[in-house]
Amino acid sequence: MSEDLQTLQRRLADFAAARDWEQYHTPKNLAAALSVEAAELVEIFQWLTPEQSAKIMTDPASAARVEDEVADVLAYLLQFCGVLGIDAAAALAAKIERNEERFPANRPSRHSPE
Repeated sequence: MSEDLQTLQRRLADFAAARDWEQYHTPKNLAAALSVEAAELVEIFQWLTPEQSAKIMTDPASAARVEDEVADVLAYLLQFCGVLGIDAAAALAAKIERNEERFPANRPSRHSPE
């Protein structure tokens, strides 16, 4: 069973505090780090065909790279939310609810929700 987001967020905060890194964990710096890590995730898929990208997790080395980058993205996102006092799960739930209202299932749209 995986840890919940609050537990992970606490572990990340404790990790940073133990190393006196909070001084660097400003919203600006964390947003930039999040962007860099997201770009590193994109880089893995950059030149793959759609078919290759769909099968990437079947290769253990590629799967490990993807999982590491996903972990980095999530870590920085949780740290960002912690610094700004954002409940990530609540924010996501609210966004899903807004999208369900904007894009009802009985009326398909050609646009992806943002």
